[in-house]
Amino acid sequence: MQFGIFTVGDVTPDPTTGRTPTEHERIKAMVAIAQKAEEVGLDVFATGEHHNPPFVPSSPTTMLGWVAARTENLILSTSTTLITTNDPVKIAEDFAMLQHLADGRVDLMMGRGNTGPVYPWFGKDIRQGINLAVENYALLYRLWREETVTWEGKFRTPLQSFTSTPRPLDGVPPFVWHGSIRSPEIAEQAAYYGDGFFHNNIFWPADHTKQMVELYRSRYAHYGHGTPEQAIVGLGGQIFMRRNSQDAVREFRPYFDNAPVYGHGPSLEEFTEQTPLTVGSPEQVIEKTLSFRDYAGDYQRQLFLVDHAGLPLKTVLEQIDMLGEEVVPVLREEFAKRRAAGVPDAPTHASRVAAAAAATAEAGQEVTAS
Repeated sequence: MQFGIFTVGDVTPDPTTGRTPTEHERIKAMVAIAQKAEEVGLDVFATGEHHNPPFVPSSPTTMLGWVAARTENLILSTSTTLITTNDPVKIAEDFAMLQHLADGRVDLMMGRGNTGPVYPWFGKDIRQGINLAVENYALLYRLWREETVTWEGKFRTPLQSFTSTPRPLDGVPPFVWHGSIRSPEIAEQAAYYGDGFFHNNIFWPADHTKQMVELYRSRYAHYGHGTPEQAIVGLGGQIFMRRNSQDAVREFRPYFDNAPVYGHGPSLEEFTEQTPLTVGSPEQVIEKTLSFRDYAGDYQRQLFLVDHAGLPLKTVLEQIDMLGEEVVPVLREEFAKRRAAGVPDAPTHASRVAAAAAATAEAGQEVTAS
């Protein structure tokens, strides 16, 4: 099972000091977080994509390329890549390039984002959001798998005998997760292609997450990719830890109360009861994270949000230290013990290259036999 960090890259005032970091400081903090994730042995760093204040990650592949040059093991991902407003040709080329630079340590999460105004900024209509996601990914899927593509759709100009360059590393495209909070159409899309489904459940109760994951699993099996239990699932989570749970609650409360997304809404206690947010000791984070399996089944990737709401970098790095040293080792062991037989590991470039080679060899044997 893979564990990692995802960030949305918000530039938020620290409510305890009133100071707002500069964009430069926030960008540098994000790459420091990625390097710390590698240092403590986490598996994944994922960055969001936003094109409006108060967010800074407008160019994920630029940031991930910088991180790739300074890490050796970390899988570089997104959370999310806007499949609706980005040109699928540019996505194909940018992430194939990143794949080569990072020696395969790349995957990405497709999503529609949560900022409505972004659509007209890129010449798109938000009312076509789902249709854009479906059509654009269908083209991206072909661009990565076919040397020459001739294509015509509704939302971009046609392609005639087009080859996307560079080609995917080792002929194997980056693995794709489809991220969604509430859209069954996206769960269906992930299932249709046999891709991963990432439910960013940080704002939602367990019963909603359960419904979405079960829908994806059932449709994954329907399309013949394997059993429901073999479907590839990822989950989000939010944590804040201190040795003493009361200290964690006291320190995190002003950040929660003033957070731009959920501040001034439900209380911290209500939110932790109803969603995956865990504010407490490392032991409490372990206990609650293990409980995700109760409603999502065995899954392959767990990403934590730790750097939002104006938390200072020093505090965030302390969180990652605790996560890597005290929490994730226990989670790895416990999830492995509880995992049912036949549940696949999270896909990696190496595993997918091996699977492609095995499939080619099997096909060759069938041709010889016939």
